[in-house]
This record gives sequence, structure tokens and C-alpha cells, in this order.
Amino acid sequence: MYEYLEGLVASRGAARLVLDVGGVGYELAVPVGASFAASNGAALRVWTHLVVREDAHLLYGFPDAGTRDLFRALLTVSGVGPRVALGVLSGLPREELLAAILAGDLARLTAVRGVGKKTAEQILLDLRDKALRLAAASDGADERPRPRSGDGPPLDLRASLEDAVGALISIGFSEKDARRQVERAARQVDPRDLELLVRTAIQG
Repeated sequence: MYEYLEGLVASRGAARLVLDVGGVGYELAVPVGASFAASNGAALRVWTHLVVREDAHLLYGFPDAGTRDLFRALLTVSGVGPRVALGVLSGLPREELLAAILAGDLARLTAVRGVGKKTAEQILLDLRDKALRLAAASDGADERPRPRSGDGPPLDLRASLEDAVGALISIGFSEKDARRQVERAARQVDPRDLELLVRTAIQG
């Protein structure tokens, strides 16, 4: 129903944000530690997700569309509701969470308060493919120029390598480090298997 809200910050708490939009105060639950770069009275755009219950309409707010989309992906996991999803994003920032999922890092997920082994395993199982798409789609990764044909590896291989580099950049690697890790991983596994390539590159 709401893609985002844009207004003035009325108040801010550790896990709560009130946004004044045209004189209406919207209360949003937000991840603890979310990087909203605005103080009280400042203009702010917040990406939102609305949860409708019989007894309440609950708004959740995020500093960027990528974090909101990851929250929505978490909601598709069996046994994960809005409270758990918000807790996961409070314990692990988006980039770290994507990296943990892509690397199959069970210990990293179970270190988050409220996330047991069973839930962590379900997150890894249900979001393995989605995490790769979310990482590759963020930060303009798909907008980087592709190598031209007739120079270097075949196009499908180069596309896979570039997608892997983009995925690593989106979760916090510098472009230099991402390319070095992907090149190393491509010597160890079939570089046309994008998921395996990214996992191997992250595990370094």
C-alpha cells in the first residue's frame, strides 16, 4: 500500500520513528541501529512495509529499498514473522545478513538474539537463491558496463563473473577486492555456476 513516506522527523527512538507527513504523524517500527541520516525536524524518506492485522495496522520503516526488500524476503521464510524479521535486521545489517546467507553461515545467524538453529537453517534454505538476486540487484550492480564480445572469455562467462563481482560489492566489498575474490573463486569452481561462485568468493 505504501512504497515510501517522505516527511519531517518528529521523534526517533532506538526501534521507533515518527514521521510527520503533511501534519499526520506516522509511527514506524525500525531496525535497531538503522542508519537514518536525519535528526529531529529534518526531511527524510523512509521505505515502508505495512502489516495488516485484525487489531492493528503496523508500519515498518527502512533507510533504503534494499533493506525493505530483504525484510519482505525474510517474511516469506516459514516461521518468520515481522517481529523476528525486524530482530534479524537489527542484529545484522543488510550487507552482513546477505553475506551470511550467501556463505551459508549458520553460526552468524544463530548469534542474533531470538534466532535459534531451526529458524537460522530455514532462513538459509528459503533465502539462498533470493539473497543472490537481492545482492546482485542492489547498488546499481546491474548497471555496470559489460565487457564487449570478441575480447576475453565468452559473454555468458563474463556476465557470470560481473554478476558475482556486483553481488560482492553490494554486500560491502570494494570493487578491487570483489574482483580479486571472484577471480580466485573462478579458478576453484565452475564460474558459470553463479551461486557457487559467489559463495566461494565470499568464503575467500
